[in-house]
Amino acid sequence: MSRFASFREFYPFYLQEHSNRVSRRLHFIGSWGVLAFCGYGFAWVGHFFFEKNRPATFRHPLYSFAGDWVMFKDILLGRIKL
Repeated sequence: MSRFASFREFYPFYLQEHSNRVSRRLHFIGSWGVLAFCGYGFAWVGHFFFEKNRPATFRHPLYSFAGDWVMFKDILLGRIKL
């Protein structure tokens, strides 16, 4: 059972797991890459080498997938610095 009852509860945790600007940049590039069918390699490099944590995808795959796209949107709208 997940400790998050909803995505609304999960998203602050997700942002905390992406506090490093280089990691966020790599996620952003990786998300663009997904749009171009490149995959999540950039995002995972951000976790392993800059955040020094395991991607939330391993524990919360659906919420993490949604978190990627909400963070992507928030970066595009200038709500989160890149």
